[in-house]
Amino acid sequence: MYGVIKMIFSKNIKKACLYCAHGKDYSGDRVLCEKRGPVAVDFKCRKFEYDPLRRQPAAPVKPKLNVSEEDFKL
Repeated sequence: MYGVIKMIFSKNIKKACLYCAHGKDYSGDRVLCEKRGPVAVDFKCRKFEYDPLRRQPAAPVKPKLNVSEEDFKL
């Protein structure tokens, strides 16, 4: 969990309109910027303002467990 929080609030984030507070989802490969209009998701400008809530976390990994019904009996 600490690694995820460290990644979200890291100082070394990629500046892109996809993660900007001024950007809104527009289409699959475009972002609607309040300052510049429709731009590419990897576009960046001087008005970039990081919004950690715009990041999508990675999908959780399902654990690989070899358990049987016997393991749950008392």
